[in-house]
Amino acid sequence: MKTLHWGDDSLAIEIAWDDSSAVGLRGISSRGARVAMADVVPLVEIVAVGAGHEPASDRLDHSQIGRALRYAAHVEERDSEASHLRVTQLDAVRGIEATITLESPNGSGCIRASVDVVNVGDSTVVLRSVTSWSSAFGGTPDEGAATSADAKPRVDRDGFESWELVSGTGEWLGEGRWTRRGIREAGLVGIREDLTGHDRRSSIGASSYGTWSTGGALPVAGIESTSIGAAWLWQIEHNGGWRWEIGENLSGGVFSLSGPTDRDHAFTLALAPGERFTTVPVTVAFAGTFAAALDQLTAYRRAARRPHVDNERMPVVFNDYMNTLNGDPTTQRLLPLIDAAAEVGAEVFCIDAGWYDDSGSWWGSVGEWLPSTVRFPAGLAEVIEHIRRRGMTPGLWLEPEVVGVRSPLVDQLPDDAFLQRAGQRVEEHERFHLDLRHPKVIQHLNDVVDRLVDEFGIGFLKLDYNVNPGSGTDVDAHSPGHGLLQHNRAHLAWLDSVHERHPELILENCASGAMRMDFAMLSRLQMQSTSDQQDFRLYPPIAATAPISMLPEQAASWAYPQPEMTDEEVAFCLVTGLLGRYYLSGYLNRMTSGQRELVREAVDAAKRLRGAIARSTPFWPTGLPDGGQVVSMGLADQGAAYVSVWNRGGPGPVRLDLPDFRGLEVVVETVFPRTLQQWETEWNGEEAVLTVRAGDAETSARTFRISPRIE
Repeated sequence: MKTLHWGDDSLAIEIAWDDSSAVGLRGISSRGARVAMADVVPLVEIVAVGAGHEPASDRLDHSQIGRALRYAAHVEERDSEASHLRVTQLDAVRGIEATITLESPNGSGCIRASVDVVNVGDSTVVLRSVTSWSSAFGGTPDEGAATSADAKPRVDRDGFESWELVSGTGEWLGEGRWTRRGIREAGLVGIREDLTGHDRRSSIGASSYGTWSTGGALPVAGIESTSIGAAWLWQIEHNGGWRWEIGENLSGGVFSLSGPTDRDHAFTLALAPGERFTTVPVTVAFAGTFAAALDQLTAYRRAARRPHVDNERMPVVFNDYMNTLNGDPTTQRLLPLIDAAAEVGAEVFCIDAGWYDDSGSWWGSVGEWLPSTVRFPAGLAEVIEHIRRRGMTPGLWLEPEVVGVRSPLVDQLPDDAFLQRAGQRVEEHERFHLDLRHPKVIQHLNDVVDRLVDEFGIGFLKLDYNVNPGSGTDVDAHSPGHGLLQHNRAHLAWLDSVHERHPELILENCASGAMRMDFAMLSRLQMQSTSDQQDFRLYPPIAATAPISMLPEQAASWAYPQPEMTDEEVAFCLVTGLLGRYYLSGYLNRMTSGQRELVREAVDAAKRLRGAIARSTPFWPTGLPDGGQVVSMGLADQGAAYVSVWNRGGPGPVRLDLPDFRGLEVVVETVFPRTLQQWETEWNGEEAVLTVRAGDAETSARTFRISPRIE
């Protein structure tokens, strides 16, 4: 068997092949963690109408073409930023050439992968799915190093049961629900397929629906074996259809990552001779633990996101919507809010939905994006100028991808400017969905953004997205899923063009809370509102788990204190957003001076924390939230840790596990609130446990800084 070693100290892989087998991953290592594969499975899997699975199944892997591919060539390149490896394989019988491109940013411990498929034959091939990555996930490490050509790991079927799946789901108002389960518990129960001599046909996994890439299952997930000392973590970087899955072969476990598929997304693509198809990119991290893999993926995200001045500035944003104006802004209502937001130190003021509507029912009238003259008798410019005079950057809410059924634009754009099925525009909740492949759509959106920036000096746009068109469009496409993929890619290209024309414009990714918080979007947009959850007691689990899906500095969890709250409840709301991108709302203008001082204290703390947050990596001192009464989240930064703890009425003390400080004496400081009753803290260096005791309030929260004591 021929082998190829590629990578650096942060992540190195070995791939292998011979004349009778496809190229596959044989081993992987990262900073001391390593596994060797009991079986080399195809690194690229292609399911076509004329060549499906063997044996028959609904899995992404076990494809006939994947097994028929044979090594043709490879190219290695390295520059100052990353290493690149391209491996080309050929299925000579079917005339399919597949090139997988692997990119590893230097020192990242991550691999980004995508696949180019070219029809080099004489007849059309109809694709049903193409993986961007597929590999075994490892046997026992003590049977040989991952990069050893002589590694012959023991096939340990019980070892498969040592792996746990860490995965998340979400829904509107209930985003970021994460669980850790054994793979058997998750659904791959033992069925003794070994008695048949065939791999099992089923798998466990997750997929998206339509354009809400995170409206159900999440495209970020991982597996970990503490007994082996290895963990994989992956993200599928696409704003549309995706699928990840885990399967079990006789030789062990396999995981596969893909964009849209025929099974899940009505995707097929007829590839004529000479034509090419490129998969959506995915990124894979490997480390000794899930926490270490997430550290590596976090560093990769920082390096891979679009450069922008906002990435470091991270100004505090006030938005008038949540639990406040709720899409009903007027000059009279906004002016006192603007003054109050400036008083507490906000740096951006965003006018949310409704600013364009004269009817009083803004949902179905979106599309033209012309300021209301009813809501702003002296013009929107009066309000915008007041924001600017108070020292803040003006912002507006925008939902660019839809047109309301009552909008004049419905009749001004041609039918093929909208997503369609069977000759009819796709309608969802009183909105039609624009097709961003159409030049008139792009011109319309460019005109809107350019006008708002040039005429009003808008420096911040909250981009919302509240409907889902489903499987896609059959206009100028081989299938609805193919049409949607083209639209998704056109959407990303449009976002890039906005940044090119307005490089300092800040773009928030909203999407009805967080229904589209994939890395394709997050690599381009500066911040992400994490939920529309209006009950402040239910928000902490959402805020705490957000950094699994995004960078901490992108996670904008609403802090919406209200004048009827107690001081402890106000502080609870304010803590929710503190270890992320600070995002304020609430009737600050109706608060007492003491309440506003508490808000100002939180804003000042958020500004002091910005640098640390932008360098940090997340952890969870009480574990991932499980619906209990205590929630915690930590950020590690240069030897120190920042930890937020939310007490939602749980009795007794809270134990925070801080293994990085084991054996050390520490200093515990309250970051916020400093003006309310201090919580009691007790440190046990031998166990690395900080015990905190809340006061008498049923609902309270604190943010702490923990650092080693320097004598």
